[in-house]
Amino acid sequence: MNDSALHIQELTREAIDLLHQLIETQSFSSEEEGTALLIENWFHQYNIPFEREHNNIWAYNKNFDETKPTILLNSHHDTVKPNGNYTNDPFKAFVEDGKLYGLGSNDAGGCLVSLLATFTYFYNKLNLNYNFVIAATAEEESSGPLGLKSILKYLKNVEFAIVGEPTLMQLAIAEKGLLVLDVSVKGTACHAAHPNDDNAIYNTLEVIEWFKNYKFEKSSETLGDVKMTVTQISAGNQHNVVPSHCNLVVDIRVNDKYKNKEVLELVKGSLPENVDVKPRSLHLGSSSIPKDHPIVTSGISLRRTTYGSPTLSDQSVLSCPSLKLGPGDSTRSHSADEFIYVEEIEEGVALYIKILEGII
Repeated sequence: MNDSALHIQELTREAIDLLHQLIETQSFSSEEEGTALLIENWFHQYNIPFEREHNNIWAYNKNFDETKPTILLNSHHDTVKPNGNYTNDPFKAFVEDGKLYGLGSNDAGGCLVSLLATFTYFYNKLNLNYNFVIAATAEEESSGPLGLKSILKYLKNVEFAIVGEPTLMQLAIAEKGLLVLDVSVKGTACHAAHPNDDNAIYNTLEVIEWFKNYKFEKSSETLGDVKMTVTQISAGNQHNVVPSHCNLVVDIRVNDKYKNKEVLELVKGSLPENVDVKPRSLHLGSSSIPKDHPIVTSGISLRRTTYGSPTLSDQSVLSCPSLKLGPGDSTRSHSADEFIYVEEIEEGVALYIKILEGII
């Protein structure tokens, strides 16, 4: 085994050790102080200068050259709260049958530590075609204001990004955006014993049917159709009062053929005047990278496949082309007894390095 392979093997072992520590340190969104310190310790261990704002930490490669473009490597160290179906202690990291268990192991601890190992491998390299910046960020799970978006202004010359999320190390070259709408359907309040042809709940039935059946004209080759789903409904506060409003929450997954604002205006223009529609935000847009981009073709040359991802990540706050790529499986994210295979991390580090070596 040559020195390079030994170095990768050593970094991978250290990355897996770090993942154990991350799992055992609570890091719910906006509460990532403990895991931020662990990531700082990684950089101290390898004598890598870093910067920190709130719970976001970033670092540049040693031979950063401002005349060259930069690759952003990003993943998050916050987690959701564990659901009630855990049979294991979510904050206890342990390996059984090749699976490393624990909250955040798959989403996205395995990706983060693999990217840290990859960045560290390239840190001292000379004469690269690209610079590197790695950002270990907070508040991804809550789409909070103090996550990746808050530090983009500090990141230099970023040409494209690799966002570490569990994709089985396949190439997610596009990702749907997210638009959440609060919809209020009006009616006329009255005593339930009296006639009323303007019942807000009944008025809502046709609105729900519209969201269920409407088909957007433009479909995407990688992301398919825009998908709208009514996910919450509420109305009334007692049995004998017809409510004046019925409220819905609608989850819309937007493909790369539409801007969130376009979808919002289409929805507003299609619903009756007695319906009020308010977006919670417009900034979580779809994202993509061309299939012929060098980083994608490098991955394809290593027998990686391309696909479009229906789930949201920090790609949504990036304006540059971005590729979602990482060890682990998205279907395990937010599940009880979350885990990642140890060999997935080993493969992840090796593949990140090989894919990047194909372009730098």
